Amino acid sequence: MRNILLIIITLLFFNCNSRSKGEIEVASPDGRYHFVLVNKEPDTLLQYKVLYNGHEIIHPSELGVVVDGPQVIGGNLFFQRIETRSVSTSWRPPYGERSEYPENYNETCIQLGRSKQGQSLLTLIIRAYNEGVAFRYVLTDGDQISVIDEHTEFAIDPNADVWVTEMSQGHISKRKPTDIQNRVERPLLIQSVQNLFIAVGEAAQINYGRMKFIASTKPGVLKVSVKGVNSGEAPFSTPWRYIMAGQSAGEILENNYLILNLNEENQLRANDWLKPGKVIREVTLTTKGGKACVDFAAKYNLQYIHFDAGWYGHEYLDEADATTITVDPDRSKGPLELLEVISYAKSKNIEVILYVNRRALEKQLDEILPLYKSWGIRGLKYGFVRTGDQEWTSWMHEAVRKAAEYEMVLSIHDDYRPTGYSRTYPNLMTQEGIRGDEESPTNEHTLMTLFTRMIAGGADNTVCYFAPRVDEKMGSHASQLAKAVCIYSPLMWLYWYDRPNDSPRNKGGAGGSAPVIEEVPELAFFDALPTVWDDTQVIHAEVGELGTIARQSGDRWFVGTINGNEARDIEIPLDFLDDNQAYQAIMYYDDLKVQTKTRVGIQKIEVISTETITRHIKANEGLALQLIPLFH
Repeated sequence: MRNILLIIITLLFFNCNSRSKGEIEVASPDGRYHFVLVNKEPDTLLQYKVLYNGHEIIHPSELGVVVDGPQVIGGNLFFQRIETRSVSTSWRPPYGERSEYPENYNETCIQLGRSKQGQSLLTLIIRAYNEGVAFRYVLTDGDQISVIDEHTEFAIDPNADVWVTEMSQGHISKRKPTDIQNRVERPLLIQSVQNLFIAVGEAAQINYGRMKFIASTKPGVLKVSVKGVNSGEAPFSTPWRYIMAGQSAGEILENNYLILNLNEENQLRANDWLKPGKVIREVTLTTKGGKACVDFAAKYNLQYIHFDAGWYGHEYLDEADATTITVDPDRSKGPLELLEVISYAKSKNIEVILYVNRRALEKQLDEILPLYKSWGIRGLKYGFVRTGDQEWTSWMHEAVRKAAEYEMVLSIHDDYRPTGYSRTYPNLMTQEGIRGDEESPTNEHTLMTLFTRMIAGGADNTVCYFAPRVDEKMGSHASQLAKAVCIYSPLMWLYWYDRPNDSPRNKGGAGGSAPVIEEVPELAFFDALPTVWDDTQVIHAEVGELGTIARQSGDRWFVGTINGNEARDIEIPLDFLDDNQAYQAIMYYDDLKVQTKTRVGIQKIEVISTETITRHIKANEGLALQLIPLFH
């Protein structure tokens, strides 16, 4: 029987800067956030609370971890050392939703032990940023540490609204905390009874099991639930647990770089090989189809083509060999001369991404990376990776680091959700972990995704355009254009179910149901659209109902509006534009009178920053704008 050391963080306070006896407070540099440690009765867990602009957004909640150890300890822990520091800086990412991110915080590290001078057990690190607060545990007692449970809580008002999903690609719904029956995903968005919005989540989950939330027996209390036992050499750190708040869900989304700030700095020796961009998926697995995608990408300002599952055999079979070009006959009859397509793509300044299923990755990663580099491959999509526990989380991030050694950009598909590692290894450009267009989400659902999942970071939403599901289930074509602005992804897959006109018309498998891309006028919006930005502003943020995002690239702005289930008149103030500068606004909107398959109208008007664009948008439709400076 293993022994358990329960680290109950009950502190004996002494000679510390505290607001009152029995409390330690860490405030953000701008004074909006206050993280307060509260010392209760002896032999009880330490509690904390969080205030935002004077409002208590996290009520007194427990802190603590359970680790393997030589004996059971349930008494008080003493302060052994308290250190504080302040950071005021900024950093420029190789790509992002902004060209520069501020990083301003106050940090307090509290070292704890059984006595004031004895062996320390753990350090509690607290950071208060201008964008939110965060804390983590660092275990220090012993050589090898195993964390088997966590007592971290987030106590919210039982009458608050919470947007939850039980799976990373699952359906999102709005519930009360007491209605949460199973473990739910992070980040979690909460609307308090004071109409404040709160987000709680996880950052820097690199060598540790994934956190989810589960309801406590105490009303309104959500507990951290971590998958499996997590072990490592001392000092052993848990991921960060963060709390953000805002007057709107849009304010939280604008500040989502907090998750990046909680990760280590860029570890790449050089960034010049990192190439964000737009991608078209090659669905026929043929030489002709590959070259047709290359020609389409060159003509329509895409940067990559992507060969999906089946190019090296049946992805689910263990015997499939990812060092060979062996087309799965269930998906395509071929022929596929992949190296010929890669060479052709290089001649047109187009790069190639390959899909590899986790079965091949787990067996062959060290072999295929140098091989693909020799072929001229510039990126990989890791498919159906294992996630959740410490073993496969660690494996996944090691696979990211290995890919960086061979200058491969990455998209990780299926269950993986980001926690900010793309700051440390920016070759990890995007990931799924989203209920994207493969699941045919309604506009309403996309508008819940935008203000929940997108707090965590970029998402490959697999945007489709000509697929029948757009008209049948997903709103409209103008809202698809808008979605490409709203859902951030440095590597952005467009035309997910679509093929160029010159592609073969293969039957069955990946190529059997793909519609042909029609050269409708509004494709000019996709052509012009960047995937990385100098600035991002949220204009409308009504979760599940309305979202408008404005993003800047150089001297141009792109705006996307997605509308939910109710028709409405919207106003888009243009005060984000430069003063004393006229712009041409190119508007793309749904119009049944337009005689194309997609029924998208286009209008051009001249605007300045003091004006407002007003439009009537029907239920489940959208609006996309490009704003270009005019020089008279």
